[in-house]
Amino acid sequence: MQSYTIPLVPGPVDVSPQVLAVYQMNYGSPDLEDEFFNLYQQCEQALQQVLATRNSVTIHSGEGMLALWGALKSVLRPGDRVLAVATGLFGYGIGEMAAQLGAEVQTVGFGYDTIADPDQVRAAALAFRPHLITAVHCETPSGTLNPLAELGAISREIDALFYVDFVASAGGTPVLVDDCHIDLGLLGSQKVLSLMADLSMISVSERAWARSQAINYVGYDALLPWQHAMQQRYMPYTHNWHAMAGLQLSLQGLLDEGLEQVYQRHSTVAAYCRQRLQGMGIDLWAANEQIAAPTVTAAKLPAGWDWPSFDRALRAHGMAVGGNYGPLAGKVFRIGHMGTQANLQLVQRGMDVIEQVIAQRKP
Repeated sequence: MQSYTIPLVPGPVDVSPQVLAVYQMNYGSPDLEDEFFNLYQQCEQALQQVLATRNSVTIHSGEGMLALWGALKSVLRPGDRVLAVATGLFGYGIGEMAAQLGAEVQTVGFGYDTIADPDQVRAAALAFRPHLITAVHCETPSGTLNPLAELGAISREIDALFYVDFVASAGGTPVLVDDCHIDLGLLGSQKVLSLMADLSMISVSERAWARSQAINYVGYDALLPWQHAMQQRYMPYTHNWHAMAGLQLSLQGLLDEGLEQVYQRHSTVAAYCRQRLQGMGIDLWAANEQIAAPTVTAAKLPAGWDWPSFDRALRAHGMAVGGNYGPLAGKVFRIGHMGTQANLQLVQRGMDVIEQVIAQRKP
């Protein structure tokens, strides 16, 4: 199995030696010990700071999709109306997930290289009157960043819950949960937080808790058992103490660096990455740089290359980037400069490799 010296996939991202070290330690039983409950509460409080919210933040053992499914199941009944705002693979996918749960889904769809138009969303919401509006902040396959404040305002105007996937953005760019009226905010450990793919987190508003109580969904991914878990010192299942210790370390690192400095680091590295790619004649995928995400860059394959050969050429130099999915498969590749990979020296090395690989193929 190959280990890459230039890891630039858009998740799971490179895990630091300091975080890996806490996975080597021995811990007690998270079901029974105050030390774990205190650790959980420290992580929740730090997440509240990162997400700019007073809402509860639940922390689950399981990859980020657990949060996406669990939040939907916890607030939807069959026949409930869901308005899915879609600008890429995951936005459309969340609508499909809701439909599988029996919801009546209407999708407000946009191109994969653009972002949502709030005016179109508002018109659709006023006509459809959904119980839930869903959106993706950072569409990782497309490398774009959707507006949240405007969509949140629409959700409040029609009294719908607002469900947002910010798995690939939170911690790398401002995510203002309370200001944007986000009722269910979904986060995963393997992106900006730079952990293994073993935790998922959900910010839950009082409105979302009330809806969860009315639905009363019971399952491993259910929200409701977490509402009073800390006060009652009763876990819904045996938690992952190792991952929680890593989360605490990661969050403390972000807060110690300072969130504004973290956001600036991501923006600086993203701008450098895009400038270098364009200098090589590689076209960016997003319709314009103003809508591009600071955590991931999506670009068209260089002229004369297909994805398998380009991927092999980069890996031969110890570099791994991301391929793509759905309509973008084989057309667009992605560079993940988030978390530990929002590192200018690392991205410089990656851009040098791409430039070298392209130059070697030219006649």
